[in-house]
Amino acid sequence: MDSTAVPALLAGLLVGLVLGLAVTAVLARSRRQVQDAEERADGDRQQAELERARADADRAKGEAAVARGEAAESRTQLAEVQQRAAEAVAEAHRRVTEAVTEAKEAVAELAGVRAELSGVRAERDAALLRAEGLAADREALSNQFKVLSAETLQAQGEQADALAEQRLRATEALLAPVRDGLKAVNDRLSEVEKERVRLSTDLRAQVQAVQSTGESLRRETHALARALRKPQVRGAWGEMQLKRVAEVAGMVEHCDFASQQTTTADDKLVRPDMRVDLSDGKCVFVDSKVPLAAFMDAHETDDAREREEALQRFAQNVRTHVDQLSAKRYWSAEEGTPEFVVLFMPSEALAAEAFSVLPDLHDYAAARDVVLATPTTLIAMLRAVAYGWKQAKLAESAADVLRLGRELHNRLGTLGGHFDKVGRGLQSAVKAYNQTLGTLETRVMVSARRFRDLKVTDAELDSYTPVEEPVRTLVDAELVEDAAQVEPIIGRSRRAAITPGREHEAVFDREPTLDEVFDVTTPAEEDRRRHA
Repeated sequence: MDSTAVPALLAGLLVGLVLGLAVTAVLARSRRQVQDAEERADGDRQQAELERARADADRAKGEAAVARGEAAESRTQLAEVQQRAAEAVAEAHRRVTEAVTEAKEAVAELAGVRAELSGVRAERDAALLRAEGLAADREALSNQFKVLSAETLQAQGEQADALAEQRLRATEALLAPVRDGLKAVNDRLSEVEKERVRLSTDLRAQVQAVQSTGESLRRETHALARALRKPQVRGAWGEMQLKRVAEVAGMVEHCDFASQQTTTADDKLVRPDMRVDLSDGKCVFVDSKVPLAAFMDAHETDDAREREEALQRFAQNVRTHVDQLSAKRYWSAEEGTPEFVVLFMPSEALAAEAFSVLPDLHDYAAARDVVLATPTTLIAMLRAVAYGWKQAKLAESAADVLRLGRELHNRLGTLGGHFDKVGRGLQSAVKAYNQTLGTLETRVMVSARRFRDLKVTDAELDSYTPVEEPVRTLVDAELVEDAAQVEPIIGRSRRAAITPGREHEAVFDREPTLDEVFDVTTPAEEDRRRHA
């Protein structure tokens, strides 16, 4: 081979190598473009599938709000799958990059070692084969990713549907009591509405009845107001109120009070509306002739000024009546009677109106020996009087008990004397019995027993036992007839006050008091009194 052929050969080889590299680069670029297009198509498909999966997940979330967590978990798993797919793609790119690097190294080796051109081509073919294998692996991985994504999405969708169905059933189960409760509430509301309609009807009837009653009361009140303007009617009404108050307080007419009893005071005839007898023989007079004309005028007018003027007149009339009662001096009719008279106001409203105009009316009346009383205060006063009567009756009963006790004490002394005589007679009888028995044993039975010795009889004569049980002697002084006089039933406080040697006088000189009869002095108090 000549010297010119070698350079031409080398130039041809170089040109062929360059052309091969260019073809290889073009093929590699074409493959890369195809691969990029496939990757973009796969990415678009994956994106479309991802969008569909998201749409399915959104629908699942819309159908069952409670499945949102599970859908989020599905998205997390999908992201993990995408991450694994991205890692596989990156690995494929890395392998392609390594193959390209190896191809470049092979080209460098071909450039450096021209003799190994065939080996370089073989390596090139091997690189191409590896690239094709990588592309096949990438496509298989892509297909596997598609299958895995579809299965995962399907499984997640089925799981989400099942969970949504389960949550729906659970929600229906939870809402069942609420539904029943709402139904019960609805039924109850229906009943309440029916009851409201019935009550409304009843209320309308009652309102009509109240209106009718109010009209009737208005007429009766008007008639009563006209009647109360008559002095006789006012007096009868006051006396009726007095009687009712006395009955409530337990002061019945035939027992503790007398109505409309005429008496004499300072040589003048006076006629109190009620006389209340006290337990100590004294009495209290009550007057109920309160002037009511101005009060009636005040409540019949609608003008505030006229009403105020009428109430002023009413209060002044009450004050004038207080002066008149004070001048009558009812208490001078009975000796020892408390120096005051009770002015009874038949209604609490009367007193309230009078006190609202004249706040010092109580003090004014008290300074003139007049006590203002309403039904409430008079009941309390009469009950206090009734309590005094009860105490007086209790004292009388205690005195009767004392007299009965004294009589019983005397009779017990007489009975004790009789018992003492019986005891003495028994002692004499026992003594005579024992003497007779001794004579029988020593004088008679000795001779009688000799009949048995003489074989006249075989009967054994019994022996007799003398009476040795003594008769109990009376030791209580109250039961001994000839004992000294002792105290009857009296208290310890009275016994402590008895002067020695005058016991009999202390017992029988007077009637004991209630405190002496029912003495509750404790032993400690008695000791202190004794030492004092």
